[in-house]
Amino acid sequence: MIFSRNSSQINSSPRIITYINIRLSSLYFSLLKNIFNHRDISCVSFFNCSLVYFLINVYSDSSQSALKYLKNTEVNIGNTLIMTRDFNIRDNIWNLNFPHHSIHSNILFKVTDSLHLELSRPTKQVLTRYSDNQQDSNSVINLMFLRLESLEYNNYTIYPDWRLTSDHTPLIINISIFEEHIQTRK
Repeated sequence: MIFSRNSSQINSSPRIITYINIRLSSLYFSLLKNIFNHRDISCVSFFNCSLVYFLINVYSDSSQSALKYLKNTEVNIGNTLIMTRDFNIRDNIWNLNFPHHSIHSNILFKVTDSLHLELSRPTKQVLTRYSDNQQDSNSVINLMFLRLESLEYNNYTIYPDWRLTSDHTPLIINISIFEEHIQTRK
């Protein structure tokens, strides 16, 4: 299953997609447009054991429009498991080769704190974005934030060799889902 928001602009493809393996369809995934009404924010929910969980996928452009929207939008959702993707923020917090701290990082942490999420660390720190343009330096700008009490799967892996023609590398995290923990609707 692939979830994406339609753009109101002609000839404009979505910048955010969320892919869910069809084997998980019994969890009843839904794309929610009423929580975050922004082209570059995808909020997907799923239902399990009488609880609703949320997955948030964000693309924040160079003017930080999605991040500013998140900061200025009050939401009261619990059970957010993960927020990830391209926040377009270069910062020495997650890229030791970058010399500066960004004010946008402070905004990002305020947003993630409000959702009870914590910055996850990769198993091995490598770049997540590779550019052919010399003025647009390679960096770590794809990040993953996980629910605070999710320490059992707190580390993700970055696979630069899997990026193919993209300038962004995939961030991969394995979350074990045991069938006995899945409640299906009858």
